[in-house]
Amino acid sequence: MMIFWWFLALLLGSVEIYRAHECDVFTYLDLYHAIIGTSLYVKLLLYTRANLTCGQELSHHNLSAQPQFNLTKPTTFVVHGYRPTGAPPNWLNNIIEQLLARGDMNVLVVDWNRGAANINYLKVVTYSRDTADNLTAFIRNMQENGASLSSIHMIGLSLGAHITGFVGAKFNGKIGRITAVDPAGPQFNGKPPEDRLDPTDAQFVDVVHTDMDAFGFRKPLGHIDFYANGGADQPGCPLTILSGSGYFKCDHQRSVLLYLGSLNRTCNIRAFPCTSYTDFLDGLCMDCDQFKPAGCPVFGYDIIEWKDSLVPLQQTKAFFTTNKQTPYCKTSYWVDIVTWNHDTRWGYITIKLHNGSEVTEATINHKASSFKKYSETRLLAQFEKDLQKVHKISIKFSRVNAFKPKYKLRVLRIRLTHLERKDRPLCRYDILLEDNREVTFRSIPCEESNF
Repeated sequence: MMIFWWFLALLLGSVEIYRAHECDVFTYLDLYHAIIGTSLYVKLLLYTRANLTCGQELSHHNLSAQPQFNLTKPTTFVVHGYRPTGAPPNWLNNIIEQLLARGDMNVLVVDWNRGAANINYLKVVTYSRDTADNLTAFIRNMQENGASLSSIHMIGLSLGAHITGFVGAKFNGKIGRITAVDPAGPQFNGKPPEDRLDPTDAQFVDVVHTDMDAFGFRKPLGHIDFYANGGADQPGCPLTILSGSGYFKCDHQRSVLLYLGSLNRTCNIRAFPCTSYTDFLDGLCMDCDQFKPAGCPVFGYDIIEWKDSLVPLQQTKAFFTTNKQTPYCKTSYWVDIVTWNHDTRWGYITIKLHNGSEVTEATINHKASSFKKYSETRLLAQFEKDLQKVHKISIKFSRVNAFKPKYKLRVLRIRLTHLERKDRPLCRYDILLEDNREVTFRSIPCEESNF
């Protein structure tokens, strides 16, 4: 008899453990569903440090039904965008994991795949308003149960970015933060603020643009708008339609990869406030004295540390360049060159830094640079990686017109200065650069008089 009761208790305990470990998952659909169309249904999946890999669907009305939903903790909503194939976002698990690694919070994945999965994009746009209304009602319920609007962070991707804006507007901009990851452009470009995301939708709105010439939004939408590689074509993405679907989605999806890199601190990407990408590449926007002592803003999750400086400025555009793949961050140097050719020379400069077996390269070719006799030409060089100790430097000069006679660039002095580290600049004197031929020399700290 005792064995029977022991077995029954064990069985019941096993059932409870099984129930406790049942997970709710993101809605999986396929192209068939997108073709026939889907009706909107919004599902909220809760993840915390206690259930990092096991989502729990929340009741929209009875918040106490899920005890792991702690309203005294910050809450981050993750809102996906248009899903033309119905498949779940491949970045979802990564962003959940990285957010919870950053802080003890509630992560709510807003699963509106039933609605977002539809080949009729215009229909999905109308569902975005309904999704926002659904979230607004849920957040009001959170408020009534003691949650603070200031502790809410909404991360919206593509069409999801405008959904977060619609929600924020309903609360008169009192939500703590909205992050827009390449907000959708089609059906939103040219629309007034009430029909899209804008800076008044939250206490702080940060935006990244990577595909503004296709699926993304062109103009600034936040307190700070980051334009990666100018905001359009991303390095490493296909350049022709012959590459297949990657040609259409690579630039747009790069925004997510960049944001994930900021979350996991793969590297810090410094951005430089500027009026245009061209001025940034020309090195005209490297002064960040207005942001002292923090310095130039860091792209991504940690930009919140610059909130107090950025909000009074209302809208700031900031630019940075990246590598083709992770780690995406580049390292910036000033390159100051003084020449002594009698005639002005026009051309492009390529520089390599060597450290034992490591080499990193920067090509300054967005436009031809002019070199005048005894005048200092300042260039911005952005290297693929940061070498802590530079042993040798290689430099190559290429003229603008390959059909014209070759000529030489006589360099009186070249000086390289790391933009972030306080290293002593590296100098070299009296170099003769023949057209399209690389010259390598040992790096030497500049003399005190050359600072």
